[in-house]
Amino acid sequence: MTLYVLLGPTAVGKTELALQIADKLGSPILNCDSRQIYRGMEIGTAAPTAEQQRVKHYFVGTHTIGSYYSAAQYEQDVLSLVERLKSSHQSLLLTGGSMMYLDAVCNGIDDIPSVDAEVRETLRERLMNGGIDEMRNELRLLDPEYYYSADTRNPKRVVHALEVCYTTGRPYSSFLTKERKQRSFRIVKIGLKRERQELFERINSRVDAMMDAGLLDEARRLYPFRHENALNTVGYKELFRYLDGEWELPFAVEKIKKNTRDYAKKQMTWFAHDNEIQWFHPDQKEEIFQIIS
Repeated sequence: MTLYVLLGPTAVGKTELALQIADKLGSPILNCDSRQIYRGMEIGTAAPTAEQQRVKHYFVGTHTIGSYYSAAQYEQDVLSLVERLKSSHQSLLLTGGSMMYLDAVCNGIDDIPSVDAEVRETLRERLMNGGIDEMRNELRLLDPEYYYSADTRNPKRVVHALEVCYTTGRPYSSFLTKERKQRSFRIVKIGLKRERQELFERINSRVDAMMDAGLLDEARRLYPFRHENALNTVGYKELFRYLDGEWELPFAVEKIKKNTRDYAKKQMTWFAHDNEIQWFHPDQKEEIFQIIS
């Protein structure tokens, strides 16, 4: 069985092509967007529309905003699903741009112990009440190896590392072996790319389209849950600051565009290190279809 992985930066054009590939393969679509998993964020995450879901989608709108979900859980869920579908499908399609989730499926993720629920809630309250700076310092003392190698600007990374430290009494880094796991299926990676300026123009246009589609109303509805990790993402964070009275709306929209462009650059840098990816412009459909045939 072959798992085709269609990946690329945000707004590059994965959705339309994924539907066409899925039709050719007779495959459902295994979504790999860490925010589309949550219900109620359809506009801000560019979740598949009802029409697009004429093709069966997995991992879309399966969790509530306050649910805890991780790359490790995603890995296990995808592997279980692939095993179930093997008997009825020769090929499957996984698509998205969430780097850690893609890596978890393709290479495996270390077996991190489950976190004690009380520990998680305590640290969550500390983050809400005291901010991230004190927790960063705490991580530096408890696990300097991880502290100096991780993106400590990301609160989720800091808090999760502390959760593991407090639950197990061991440094989080001690569980990170970085050994690639074997899979029972073949993986073929297809990457989509555009010239930077072309991609950035698409990002700007998509943000405008999201605003026209009601992103502000969606953010206003989600505002009471703004401290949930699921909403610590581009699009909502900026509009929450507008709703807090910190920013004017046009400024918040421009920040969404800039932060989305920055995220796309981060994705492209991440993907550039993977020499297993075969790269195409989204318009090179014939070449892409030759691979899947």
